[in-house]
Amino acid sequence: MKKGLVFMEFRDLKAQYTELKPAMDQAIAAVIDKANFISGSQVSDLETTLADYVGVKHCISCGNGTDALTMMMMAWNIGEGDAIFVPDFTFFASAEVVAFEGATPIFYDVCEETFNADILSLESAIQAVLKENKLHLKAIIAVDLFGQPANYPQLEQIAKKYNMLLLEDAAQGFGGKIGNKKACSFGDAATTSFFPAKPLGCYGDGGAIFTDDDETADYLRSIRVHGKGNYKYDNIRIGWNSRLDTLQAAILQVKFSHFKNFELQAVNNVAEEYTNMLNGIVKTPKILEGFYSSWAQYTVLTRTQEERALLQNYLKQKGIPTMIYYPKGMHEQEAFANSRQYTELTISEKLCGCVLSLPMHPYLTEQEVESVTDNIRKFIEYYRNDKS
Repeated sequence: MKKGLVFMEFRDLKAQYTELKPAMDQAIAAVIDKANFISGSQVSDLETTLADYVGVKHCISCGNGTDALTMMMMAWNIGEGDAIFVPDFTFFASAEVVAFEGATPIFYDVCEETFNADILSLESAIQAVLKENKLHLKAIIAVDLFGQPANYPQLEQIAKKYNMLLLEDAAQGFGGKIGNKKACSFGDAATTSFFPAKPLGCYGDGGAIFTDDDETADYLRSIRVHGKGNYKYDNIRIGWNSRLDTLQAAILQVKFSHFKNFELQAVNNVAEEYTNMLNGIVKTPKILEGFYSSWAQYTVLTRTQEERALLQNYLKQKGIPTMIYYPKGMHEQEAFANSRQYTELTISEKLCGCVLSLPMHPYLTEQEVESVTDNIRKFIEYYRNDKS
């Protein structure tokens, strides 16, 4: 590290732990003291708390966000011959779980301003699959990318029109909302992730599923513990092992209180500062009217891929970390090399070449935000003047 260079955290989990240390240490010690590491009372207590917060009947926790998605594929009996519609600009798991079950992921484009589902592209892909008449329309997966919910009022109309299931992938969206309706309450079911860097993260892996359907909830609770019936050694179906650890549940209980009482507002304040300070310099994310983001990431757009690469390197030299979410669309991944493209994916391709995510968390100071934005401004002015 260069002399005098102060390195900024991309997402400062250490600052969060320092803030929560007394309560966090006490919660962890309580689990260790009782040695109830699997399926302790903290797990069911957390599920009740999160279900109440979201506004649904059931929260079923599990080992991670990918398992949560896969369990919903299993619950809906998704398999070979089924078409599942997935945004092209998202993390690999959203489509991976579809292919893992033997179904066919059909990729649709996203909106440049929100990074979320483009309804016209989605319907274009649905119509193309219908015309081909080889696959069965089964479900739509919509992703709450970077913290803002997808446009579920429109998505739910499309799902109803074509008699399809709708799954909300809220791995990055917990805490977001549309009006008074919270993320994880949209569609026929929703999933989230508690990966440490998520808006609500634990100290390892964790995930959850949210649903109002009693039958689905019972099935999910069974398959997460080897397809159990009334007790541990009563196995009524083939399942697997995907439980949220008691330690992680205890950690999430402490974090959740702080998340809803402080962090959501704090991270929105940081986003507002970024947007105001970067106005006219780079393209900033747009929050739709009536929508609220939990800001898993703050992602800007450069004009070109070259501009992004040079800006990222410049910020790195200044001790400012950045990330590219995502450098490839789903249809460009080698794992989906043989997939067919049913609609244009031009926005996803454009975003992959120019998105850049900046340091983003509730503990960023105003001085740190100014440092990031000042350095972006200096670079962009120099670079574009040099190019003109």
